[in-house]
Amino acid sequence: MRDALWAELLKARRSRLPWITALAFTIAALVCGTFMFILADPARARALGLLGGKAQLSGASADWPGYLALLAEAVAIGGLGVYGLIAIWLFGREFSDHTATDLLALPASRTTIVAAKFTIATLWALLLAVLLVALGLGIGTLLALPAWSAPAVLDGLARILAAAVLAALTTTPLALAASAGRGYLAAVGVLFGIIFASQIIAALGYGAYFPWSVPGLYAGIAGEGQDPPGPAGLLLVAATGAIGAIATAAWWNRADHTR
Repeated sequence: MRDALWAELLKARRSRLPWITALAFTIAALVCGTFMFILADPARARALGLLGGKAQLSGASADWPGYLALLAEAVAIGGLGVYGLIAIWLFGREFSDHTATDLLALPASRTTIVAAKFTIATLWALLLAVLLVALGLGIGTLLALPAWSAPAVLDGLARILAAAVLAALTTTPLALAASAGRGYLAAVGVLFGIIFASQIIAALGYGAYFPWSVPGLYAGIAGEGQDPPGPAGLLLVAATGAIGAIATAAWWNRADHTR
């Protein structure tokens, strides 16, 4: 397992994708900070026109709880796309780069290889969430946002990390799509379909029972007064993550890898 993890870590280190995903989360923190900057002064929001209008439509309040809630929504919605691309890259690249058969020739079981990839994906997702938290705290401090309190901030940070975990769990089926599709294309299509469906189903009011809508609803994307997903929705997310990982390992163990 240690050698498999080292191999996956080396591939990630030599890729540009870690920097691209870090840039995506950095932009998310900056955009949320920009919204806070605008909302802190309504006159400034009106002067900025359309951008100010979009900031006001976010429904956030210009204080620490509002900023952290906005960051949680960003990681829940954007995390599905970014974390999904990470899972697709980790598994699909072996087929696109024609290294799958070489990988399977190593003295490590196929289950170990799959487990190493999911471990890297999990660590990657958590590091991105920690980056967002660090940037959020720094930007919020620079903006001198009001309503700072240790309990409120800790609750907001916990919500961000929980939303990141939920979003990451829903991406394991994309690893299966990338594996069975033997590359990126089919899995990216599945990712776009999931993102589209999650928005539609949430708008119809059934998001609490659709795993890919649950992270956004948990983060509060539906607005105040809306109940967060209950235990059933959270269990569906956990089941999706487990089933996706198990199915991916089963596929790698049983598929014909001579093609």
